[in-house]
Amino acid sequence: MHSYDYDLFVIGAGSGGVRASRMAASAGARVAVAEDAPLGGTCVNVGCVPKKLYKYASEFSGEFEASKGYGWSLEGVSFDWEILKANRAKEITRLNGIYQNILEKPGVQIIRGHANLVDEHTVEVDGKQYTTKYILIATGGWPVIPQFEGADLTVNSNQIFDLETLPKKILIVGGGFIACEFASIFNGLGVDVRQIVRSKILKDFDAPSIEFLKEELIKSGINISEAVNIKAVKKNPEGSEYKLTAELDTNETLQVDEVLLALGRKPKIDGLNLGKVGVQIKDSGHIKVDENSQTSVASIYAIGDVVGRMDLTPVAIAEAMAFVSHVFGDGSRKMSYENVPFAVFTKPTMGTVGLTEQEAREKYADDIVIFESNFKAMKHTLSGLDERTLMRLIVQNSTDKVLGVHMVGDYAPEIIQGFGVALKAGATKAQFDATIGIHPTSAEEFVTMRSPKSN
Repeated sequence: MHSYDYDLFVIGAGSGGVRASRMAASAGARVAVAEDAPLGGTCVNVGCVPKKLYKYASEFSGEFEASKGYGWSLEGVSFDWEILKANRAKEITRLNGIYQNILEKPGVQIIRGHANLVDEHTVEVDGKQYTTKYILIATGGWPVIPQFEGADLTVNSNQIFDLETLPKKILIVGGGFIACEFASIFNGLGVDVRQIVRSKILKDFDAPSIEFLKEELIKSGINISEAVNIKAVKKNPEGSEYKLTAELDTNETLQVDEVLLALGRKPKIDGLNLGKVGVQIKDSGHIKVDENSQTSVASIYAIGDVVGRMDLTPVAIAEAMAFVSHVFGDGSRKMSYENVPFAVFTKPTMGTVGLTEQEAREKYADDIVIFESNFKAMKHTLSGLDERTLMRLIVQNSTDKVLGVHMVGDYAPEIIQGFGVALKAGATKAQFDATIGIHPTSAEEFVTMRSPKSN
């Protein structure tokens, strides 16, 4: 019988890695976690948390504008980028400490440094080796940086929070949720925003909802160009009004202060020595795993963005819980990727759960009925702002089952979270109709839509 230093060695202390470490230790396992960056991973340090804080900051400008219709008069309003950066950094440091405490409390050993695999039961961190019965890889992702002239003059989504100064004008390259969210953030902070997209923005989401969102983003002041790509970035001479010149593949040149590349994230697996121990990698670069998150090597598992099933913090946490149940528990907890709610924190926000219209039609053909409501929220009847809300229900006609719920508008993520429970429970349109709405709210529209949209 082997005697190992640990029962579980986790590589990566992000959302998934921390949850797996804590729960395994609480179940009685001897656990170590290695991390060469601040605890909490992408989400806490350069992702969900700071992004949401910056979104809050960016929304005040719209609220100040809206307040005029309600009788408020605000003089001398100003924004200080340095204060926002400093307060964000302070909050992230506080969260790093919380993560350290929740690991140490159940007895997880935190090992600082870069980890790599020696064999299926041995991990090396900065020259020191540790043996373990199981290994869990939870190293997350890293921004994709394409190669082109002047790519080194750009910033990525990890770096964007700490720009030395707030740009007057920014070019954002990309059409995913990170690109769209930062376009809204900088637009709200008063920056002149140009966003270019190689194909279409948010192309994997519900198409009518995205078309509506795009119109709202353009209406808010973001200049969006689709079917356009970056070709080169050059530094301007000292004393120029703007720092950079960006060249597009349409032969257009732009004068900007910053270029943000938000072109997705790739699995962070460099230096892990996965090939050396026989861990199979998919063509996409993600680690290949089965339904229990087990890799091609029996003692090695992987979860989260490095696996690429759904790059969402709550999904990584749920995968961690299922992993611990499988390896250290009774195996009763299983991971499901159906009806996972998702939000895009643009202005306006978007929330979605279940099938898109495209997915529903591919699966059920003509057995689909759509309910849709496009309206001006009550707040904006006096605000003077030209912002609208869209709500859509995708229903299977033969069963009356609600297959998808999509919303673009204020508080969409908060509202969709509740409807995520309804879809998980298999709710029907009749049950939506029988639910009493809270009045006056936007959310009540989801339970008062009676007439289907003509196909």
